[in-house]
Amino acid sequence: MALDLSAVRRAVGGTCVTARLPERTPVDGVAHVEALVVIGNPDYATLVTGDREVLLTALTTPGPASNALPGAVFVSPEDDAELRSALARHGMTAVLGTRLSGTALHSSLLALIADDRAAADRLVTAGMNVLTQVARRGGVTAVIAELARRIDGWAVLLDAHGQVIASAGAGRLHVSDAAAFALGRPVRVRHDGLQLHRVGSEQDLAGSLVIATRSSRTSHARDLSSLAAALFDLLLRSHDPTLTEHLGRGALIDILVDGGQRAEALLHRWGVHERTLTAFEVGTRTRTIDLERLLRRWFDELGAEHVFAADHGHIRGFVRDDLAAGLLDRVRSFSPVAGMRVHIGVGDPAPVGALSRTATQAHQALDAALEDGRPGVRYAELPSVELVLSALGAAAQGQLAGLLEPLVQPSGESGDLARTLRVFLAENGAHRASAARLGIHRQTLVARIRRVEALTGLALERADDRAVAWLALREYGL
Repeated sequence: MALDLSAVRRAVGGTCVTARLPERTPVDGVAHVEALVVIGNPDYATLVTGDREVLLTALTTPGPASNALPGAVFVSPEDDAELRSALARHGMTAVLGTRLSGTALHSSLLALIADDRAAADRLVTAGMNVLTQVARRGGVTAVIAELARRIDGWAVLLDAHGQVIASAGAGRLHVSDAAAFALGRPVRVRHDGLQLHRVGSEQDLAGSLVIATRSSRTSHARDLSSLAAALFDLLLRSHDPTLTEHLGRGALIDILVDGGQRAEALLHRWGVHERTLTAFEVGTRTRTIDLERLLRRWFDELGAEHVFAADHGHIRGFVRDDLAAGLLDRVRSFSPVAGMRVHIGVGDPAPVGALSRTATQAHQALDAALEDGRPGVRYAELPSVELVLSALGAAAQGQLAGLLEPLVQPSGESGDLARTLRVFLAENGAHRASAARLGIHRQTLVARIRRVEALTGLALERADDRAVAWLALREYGL
């Protein structure tokens, strides 16, 4: 906790007689009554020690001391009605009747403040060490999330034009006020502990960091955020050489999901010669876990090729069928800190030339794992689809499969329409997410969905028809 007047009273004894400054006011300095001429920070208490007569004379003599002293706190072993009355007339807070006096009292107060500052410095240093480690694992996004947690508030990182780069703990109004505050405009809501830290110099501004803390240790938040701003300056100006690799891996996974001979040839070049593979998708609700690093270690332990890539905060990929159980076990046993859990969804094995179905299954299994809070879920363990299909007779199953025949190419492979339908249903009908996953414009997606509806007779805005479409996809094996 921050050193405040109540902590001072407990350390040196006595009674806190409040006036202008309340007992919870934090303390930032101590001076002899003869030496005080100005209050350094009006939000903090400056302690003064010395002779009562010198204090009372200074309070009644016009000058810098008489103006400054009412904003300070007199700490003294004396305590009587006359002294209390004089202090009350000038509105000066005091800690009276202390156990110590003279040099011993003054030295003890200096030691208290020094210890508090040292503890604060240690907290800032420890916090910065964590932020540096987080930056190595997750970059700007992870640092902003960890910073918001450590200052007990929210944080918004803006570029030089006031556009949001990253934020954590901040709602829409917070982000709006952060941009207004950074650009010198009035904010709409009064936020406690609102602070602005420039990222870079005035001559070479990279952005702005705006924070608001609910903690009473505003100085701790200020110091840590100031150092974080310097770290953001370094991160924003550093080129990430792994970005090209990430983009390349994502493109390779897309080729595998599209299937066909090109996918099989790519897997051979990747060193994978199995005829079937199992898809998986890994995710977490925290941004401070480096999923890629975890998976690289686990795949090395399993002796598997690194056939995976990051995709919208998740990691999706493929693993040998016999290694899927080992990957699941590692996820289930991973528990570094409470609340920092990793979740995985695993699909059914599928031919290497037609991996899209198992990829979709893994995505749905991960959704179930995240929703239920389970570490790992196999698609085969999801009871709903298998239960419905197993309860249908042969005629009904044939009717289901027949719904999608117009979407299948003469060669028997699923075309763009079937693939669009599968992704659209997997994304719960979300147009933006579906278009991004397919790599097409939203209008193209809308046109394809309308074409699917025209060919199948389904109305995909209806929940019942979407359920039928998904059962049909499952039955047809698309």
